Amino acid sequence: MRKNFGVKTWLYPMPVFIVAAYDENGNPNAMNAAWGGIYTDDMVGICLAEGHKTTQNILSTKAFTVSMATADHVAACDYVGLVSGKKEPDKFAKAGFHAVKSEFVNAPVIEELPMTLECELVSYDQESNHLVGRIVNVSAAEDILDENGQIDPSRLNPITYDPIHHHYLVIGEKVGNAFSDGKALK
Repeated sequence: MRKNFGVKTWLYPMPVFIVAAYDENGNPNAMNAAWGGIYTDDMVGICLAEGHKTTQNILSTKAFTVSMATADHVAACDYVGLVSGKKEPDKFAKAGFHAVKSEFVNAPVIEELPMTLECELVSYDQESNHLVGRIVNVSAAEDILDENGQIDPSRLNPITYDPIHHHYLVIGEKVGNAFSDGKALK
């Protein structure tokens, strides 16, 4: 048996992205966005309402960053989703975030969040609020890299959003090998 819930915005895992951009004066702002993911080989797609200060900044500067929210910074990541940059001009600093200008785009990299996609704006649809950005670089703090110099998810410690219970969850343990385990069924 199954229970039908109708149309819901429920999907697991739902990433927790912290989207950041500079305003016209070079001040960083960030927001929490859960509705997004990889769009094509070198692009990310995110649903961002036009009224958000961060969205307006992106449309103005044509650049933004997307950082993975982490378990170590849950409160700060949640805070930037609760408070509007229009009402709290020091929101970025009050979250405890520090910005370093990306080497690749005119957008802030958040020092405290160890993995960041650095993107240039490709398109924004006002009707659907769908924003597409081209990934021009992925940067990661060295302390989350494994012995082969690759990002180690257990060191990154990213969180996902539970849209049903409104919880943040840590991504779990390894349970298999992609492009390998299914071969046993061939």
